[in-house]
This record gives sequence, C-alpha cells and structure tokens, in this order.
Amino acid sequence: MSLTDLQIKRLKPPNSGQKTYYDPGLPGFGVRVSQGGSKTFVVVYGKNRQRRSLGRYPELSLSEARILAKRAQADIALEGINAKQPLPLISFDLARERFIADSEARTRERTVDEYRRLLYKHFHFKCQLSELTRDSIASCIERLKSTPSEQQHAFVAIRTMMNWCVKRGFLDISPVPHMAFKSKPRERVLCDRELCILWHRADAFGWPFGQIVQLLILTGQRRGEIVGLRCSWIEDQIIRYPAAFVKNRRPHSVPLGNLAMGIVAKIPGDTDLLFPSRLDRDKPFNGFSKSKAVFDRPLDVEPYTLHDLRRTFSSNMAKLGTPIHVTERILNHVSGSISGVAAVYNRHAYIEEMREAYAMYEKHIQEIIGKHGPDVTSAVR
Repeated sequence: MSLTDLQIKRLKPPNSGQKTYYDPGLPGFGVRVSQGGSKTFVVVYGKNRQRRSLGRYPELSLSEARILAKRAQADIALEGINAKQPLPLISFDLARERFIADSEARTRERTVDEYRRLLYKHFHFKCQLSELTRDSIASCIERLKSTPSEQQHAFVAIRTMMNWCVKRGFLDISPVPHMAFKSKPRERVLCDRELCILWHRADAFGWPFGQIVQLLILTGQRRGEIVGLRCSWIEDQIIRYPAAFVKNRRPHSVPLGNLAMGIVAKIPGDTDLLFPSRLDRDKPFNGFSKSKAVFDRPLDVEPYTLHDLRRTFSSNMAKLGTPIHVTERILNHVSGSISGVAAVYNRHAYIEEMREAYAMYEKHIQEIIGKHGPDVTSAVR
C-alpha cells in the first residue's frame, strides 16, 4: 500500500539520527524523518542508486513529490530533475524581470502591464527562486483577502510567472499552492438617481477621469477599451477597435451616440490616445484607484465599481426594449445569443441597430439627468 498523507502526519521522529520510510507503491521513493521532527521526501534513482532530497513535507505535497520522484528515476534531464544537471541559481527579482520581458513579446500590452503591477506591488521576495516556499507565497496572497478581486488577480499573476519558470527550467515544480477563492456574483446595478449623481460629479471632476466615467456610462464598453481609445480608431462616428486590442481578440466596431461624440470632441490633448498616462504620454491612463477614491469621496451612493456601469448599461438596454443580440453585439460578448455556428455564418455588423439603441439610451440618460438633476446636490456630502 502506498504512503498516504495521514500516515506521513503520524510518523514519529526517531530517538536519534534519521529514519526513512519507503513507499511500497513506488520503489525508491520515501520520506525521511529526522530526530527534530522534520520530514523530507527522498528518492533513490539511477544505476548508481543516487539519493536525492526532493523537498520538505508539507511545503511539498505527497502527490507532487511522487511526480518529482518518477521524473528523477526516469532520468528526464530536460525537465531539470536529473541530479547531474542542477537547477540554475536565479533570484526572484531576475526571474520576474525575465518573465515580464518574455511576456512583452507574446502577450497584449494591457496584460503585461497588469502582470508588472501585480508582481511588483505584492511580491517582494529577496531570495533565490529555488528558496521560495508555498507558505511565503500563500502569506502574500492571504494578506489581500480584504480585496477579493485583487487577491485573485495577484494569485493568477504569480501562478503564471511560476509556471513560466518551470517551463524555462528555473524550477522543478511551481511553489504556488492550490488556492480556492469564493467570489460573490456581481449583481450591482445603479439606479437612475445614482447614474445622475455620477454624471454631475463627472462634469465637475473634469478630465480625464470625469470623461472616462461619462463614456463608461454612455457606451457600456470595458474600462480598458475606453482608456485605451485612440482618435485614429474613430471615423464616421464609429469606434473600430483592432482585434489585437480587444479582450476576446475579435475586431469590434461600435457607433457613438451624439452625446458620447460630443464628449470625445471636447477632450483636450495632442496625442492619439484620448486618455494618456500623466507620466508616459504613449501609455493609457492607469490611475484608477486614486482617482476613483477622490471622485467618490463626496458622493452619498452605495459602493460600486466601474464595471458595475457596464452591467447597469446592459440592464437599462433591456429595460428600454433593446433586442438582446444587439446589446450583446455592443458589449462584444463572445458567448452571447449569437454564438457557435450561428456566429460563424452571421457576419452582419448590426451598426444601424446599435446606433438606434444608443440613440434611445442617450435619450434615457438625458431624461434622468433632467428629472433628478435638481436634487442630486443632496447626495454630495
């Protein structure tokens, strides 16, 4: 019978020295228990019966240790497990730099920027990559539990980096632990009065964040699609997003209503980007956290995210009677009402249908601004 986690937990340290308990299910593989109580997985392999330590339990799980043992016994040098070819010494900082540089050559710019932000903001390991433990990474992730979305994004970033390190031969196996996150379904939809409050606050707040909020309210597009918007993509009152820029890698064309076009026309600047970064004019605006905190400070509204404006847009479109396939075309949803084989054969752009939907929606926005405008000042503390 093979070793189990329960058996390993129950192993008692010897009175002196060390004692190795071998796994009957995998000859040559076992766990060594020291006098001090530490438990280390070991494997004996090769013609010369070489012995190698694989890692300590429970930082290295039993199932992962078995994988390493099988690789070592098979002498798979390409996987970096063979004792004759030790892992290269590389610091976490250097591995992070190389991962970012490699990502820049094969991944969208927005994704690389997010990797860079998350990895430099939340992970500060001053050690060799091979010295990283599951506990140290888990501790960094657990510190973010008060911000569930940021926590999950940070976990994905470090997991992606460590998997890359394994593929490059810098690590035998990723030290990132398996973690599960309980995410509450997003269902926040702002009411008409709240939209009116945000609209007037955006008017007073000004460029760039105020206009970003207003375009998010009016267009239903993703946050990144608005801040990354370029003048050269707008022609004949239609935004034509290139496939490389869009999340689902499909070209996306969406018309602008007259109200939205008026906002775009008044945006100042001398770059192709409508909302360039303050520090780098060639990169889009990215100061969301600080700007939104200042923007929301005087508002008497329930907590919301900028993505809630996209959900609110979709909900209002439904309330106004817009056909679902038109709304989904506006939102550029891949798995919508027109998907699969139907999506392959249906190449109709729905530009005119979207234009009509936007005209109806902008009329609705103007009506609620007029209706709730006189009393929104009471919502500003």
